[in-house]
Amino acid sequence: MARQDRQNRDNTREEPELIDKLVGINRVAKVVKGGRRFGFAALVVVGDAKGRVGFGSGKAREVPEAIRKATESAKRNMIRVPLRDGRTLHHDVSGHFGAGHVILRAAPSGTGIIAGGPMRAVFETLGIQDIVAKSIGSSNPHNMIKATFAALSSIQAPRQVAAKRGKRVGDILGSRKGAQNSDETQAEEASAN
Repeated sequence: MARQDRQNRDNTREEPELIDKLVGINRVAKVVKGGRRFGFAALVVVGDAKGRVGFGSGKAREVPEAIRKATESAKRNMIRVPLRDGRTLHHDVSGHFGAGHVILRAAPSGTGIIAGGPMRAVFETLGIQDIVAKSIGSSNPHNMIKATFAALSSIQAPRQVAAKRGKRVGDILGSRKGAQNSDETQAEEASAN
């Protein structure tokens, strides 16, 4: 009886609504005695638009099967990214993978997603609304996405930093505001002279 209750709870547990975006499909040919045999490789990004995102790739003889395999792989490899106000990053960050190098910058409200191709798919499924991103180096979608994930996984929320340092969140964020205020006072003093 207890086993059935547990199974019912597992079946009724709602999985969050996931958004999946197809980043790219490659057609590859294998030359055999009778001619060419075609296969397909798909790259997919999956996210819940609330701070969780993952990517995966899949190969198959047919396109739908390759996409299904890639989506399954992406769901298994999801990461959580802390977002500021649920719309942008907490701080600027860069990421590397192979020859791919990306720079992600937090942006003020209303900026939108300023990013190219594969990175845009990652940010849309992640739920970021304001960001400026630049890809330097490889334009290969696999390298760009892996570099983007390397950058996103290195982001730390102010709460995590405060816990590591044994301080309050206000102390961590206050230093940023204090630096801005000191810059403003220096600018005022310079203009007065």
